[in-house]
Amino acid sequence: MLPKSIPAVTVTARYLSPDGRPLSGSVTFRAPAQLTFPAADVILGGPVVVSLDAQGQISAPLPATDAPGMIPDGWSYTVTESLSGIPAGRSYQVLLPAEAPEVDLADIAPTDPTKPNYVAVRGSSAYEVAKAEGFEGTRPDWLASLVGSRGPEGQREPTGPQGEPGPQGERGVQGAPGADGRVQSVNGQSAAEVTLTAADVGAVPMAAAGARGGVAQLDDTGRVPATQLPPAAGAVGSVNGKTGAVQLAAADVGALATSTRGAAGGVASLDASGKVPTTQLPTTAPALPGTWLPDDYGLRAWGYDLGADSRTPGDMPSEAGRLYLVGVPLRTAATVTKVAIHVMGYDKPNSTVSATYLGIYDKTLARVAQTANVTASLPETHNAGGQMAVLPLSASVNLAAGSYYVAILIKGTGTTVPYLAATNWGATATTSGAKAADVNGVHRWLQTTATTLTTLPATMKLTDMADSQTCYWAALG
Repeated sequence: MLPKSIPAVTVTARYLSPDGRPLSGSVTFRAPAQLTFPAADVILGGPVVVSLDAQGQISAPLPATDAPGMIPDGWSYTVTESLSGIPAGRSYQVLLPAEAPEVDLADIAPTDPTKPNYVAVRGSSAYEVAKAEGFEGTRPDWLASLVGSRGPEGQREPTGPQGEPGPQGERGVQGAPGADGRVQSVNGQSAAEVTLTAADVGAVPMAAAGARGGVAQLDDTGRVPATQLPPAAGAVGSVNGKTGAVQLAAADVGALATSTRGAAGGVASLDASGKVPTTQLPTTAPALPGTWLPDDYGLRAWGYDLGADSRTPGDMPSEAGRLYLVGVPLRTAATVTKVAIHVMGYDKPNSTVSATYLGIYDKTLARVAQTANVTASLPETHNAGGQMAVLPLSASVNLAAGSYYVAILIKGTGTTVPYLAATNWGATATTSGAKAADVNGVHRWLQTTATTLTTLPATMKLTDMADSQTCYWAALG
């Protein structure tokens, strides 16, 4: 809506086809540029597009072309008609002076199709001409001055004779009844009495309510009645083995309750940065000064520190065909890719080694990883210093924190095949003062009673074992 301080002219028009049907389309009014009204603090811009209504009519308030203080001035509207069924619409110019607040385009649009550009220019009125010629007075005074004095009555002539009556003409054909009021058509139908169906107005017939292929009804509660609902297919009979008003807990779906988050025996929570809070991290005892740990050698865990034994560590020969198990505690979960032993070599040519296999067993004595034949990595000559042999597993393995066994199996001939680093605890492993098994049931050293093994068994039994009298060294890496 235009501000009241801007004089406006309401432009109307009505477009009909030759048979009286309303046309559709739009009429565009375009000023030559943006219009600035400093007094109203308003800038108007862009065309005004007015669509024809159902009667083919338009009505649009537009700023007067002679509005005072308007920038620019001295211009006219370009009117463009875009009507359905008329491929080439007219385009012409019009002036809309403020003194005519209502204008119909039929009064100012061009009627000559050979002269499409047309500007209705208002001329001076007779009153204004009279004022310019010296008349003094108001418009009513001027109108009154146009009425002269009554002239003399003319002479009445005698009545002439009555003529002969002419023949009666034929009765004309009665025309078709016109449409009532201003309505020319309803939904495309032009008749004195229009009857519409549901399809004419894009509606569903009342007979379709509740009928096959129709629409569902609503009952007094605003819901579809049960008789119009499809039958329930594949209804749930139970949930996780429960029936009736089922309520499931976390344990019912194999999950931990939210109350276990951050609680003892539960699961760790994550802070805003996506990390476990320090309060939920395990405490790590600091290394004592001068104490060597597996990490110092690039390892994960070992059976004992070779350099910390005060009871004369030395080397002891292994026995071919016997499987030796070295218990190794793994403090934290880790991905293990290798195992290590400390080997002194073997007495060649008095002894020979044909195959050497190392592996990892869990506390149930089930094999979880192994190496290939690593005989080529063992030194052939017995030496006092020895060396640490780090041997890769055939495939890495993810181990949880706990106690495991490193298995050593050597195939060959002779009784000195080969020499491995040992602690020399004494006659038996239990004479060291350590318990035979830790809290996980894993012994520090075991050996099989059989001496004819050629491969690492997939599983073993503790009844097939004895506490080893030779305490070898091994590590996980």
